[in-house]
Amino acid sequence: MIEKPEIKSMNLTELTEFVVGLGEKPFRAKQIYQWMHQKLVESIDEMTNLSIGFRETLKQECVYTVLKQADAQTSALDGTKKYLFLLEDGNVVESVLMRYKYGNSVCISSQAGCRMGCKFCASAIGGLKRNLLPSEMLEQVYRIQKETGERVSNVVVMGTGEPLDNYDNLLRFLTLISDERGLNIGQRNLTVSTCGIAPNIHKLAEEKLQITLALSLHASSQAKRKELMPIAAEYDIYEVIGACQSYFEQTGRRITFEYSLAAGVNDTQEDANDLAELISGMNCHVNLIPMNPVRERDYTATDQASANAFRQKLEQKGITVTVRRELGRDIDAACGQLRRRHLGNEG
Repeated sequence: MIEKPEIKSMNLTELTEFVVGLGEKPFRAKQIYQWMHQKLVESIDEMTNLSIGFRETLKQECVYTVLKQADAQTSALDGTKKYLFLLEDGNVVESVLMRYKYGNSVCISSQAGCRMGCKFCASAIGGLKRNLLPSEMLEQVYRIQKETGERVSNVVVMGTGEPLDNYDNLLRFLTLISDERGLNIGQRNLTVSTCGIAPNIHKLAEEKLQITLALSLHASSQAKRKELMPIAAEYDIYEVIGACQSYFEQTGRRITFEYSLAAGVNDTQEDANDLAELISGMNCHVNLIPMNPVRERDYTATDQASANAFRQKLEQKGITVTVRRELGRDIDAACGQLRRRHLGNEG
């Protein structure tokens, strides 16, 4: 059986070809594109400037992807909202809405599950189910903006999954979300987080996008990183840092290093010294993250005093650093937790 084309993942050129192939005028593609990517409609029936006959043809000839909300939690502490969205095939993915002074930021998933196996992350429990389509990544943003009625100004691809393990779909998503004929979120307001697939960091650098690259580093030495992150066995810490340096040189975009602080594991003064030495001279920013505890994992968050001492040590070495404000501490806010609970309830 021939699979129907899925139109929300198409760029305007592809959509125009598809529409013309159905015997319609090219300008109809622009109308459909606007309904999908600006007005964020949930069905083809809502595209009221198309004839009823053409709407019926579209419903028969293509797939129109819309995510359904399966669950949501809102933090009583800071208003952070975590969503669980149901995919067409029964898989579920998570997204998080965070409200900041500068605007609303949405963290989205790029895969259903994950095969990277990082030891402190709930996303990897159960492995990878499948890659998300560009439309399924877009829809996480679209449904949240539609539900809140508030513009999303920043998007972070840092939820469940490894974005660079879903490279082509990620690239298409970045193009569509920043398209001025769609939501028009500037590339500088887009962040992609990777655990360190070095060849794809080089590949992404060659795209010359203006997005921010964030590396989930979480260790200051190869031995420690290998212990926490299986990917380090394939691409060692120096290779990955080199790829990040290359990304900066090709794009001019400062690198962000994400570093989750786990008590007694990677939060000592020696770790801070080693980290400073590792990234010395790079145009970068370190984001220290008090680890969200995960029920199925043994790691616990560093206390405030240790986090501050770690930050001060990096600052003494001339490195720009922040301790990320903890959001959604009272809900399943860590990557993969709400999805994990949902799947556990089903099982």
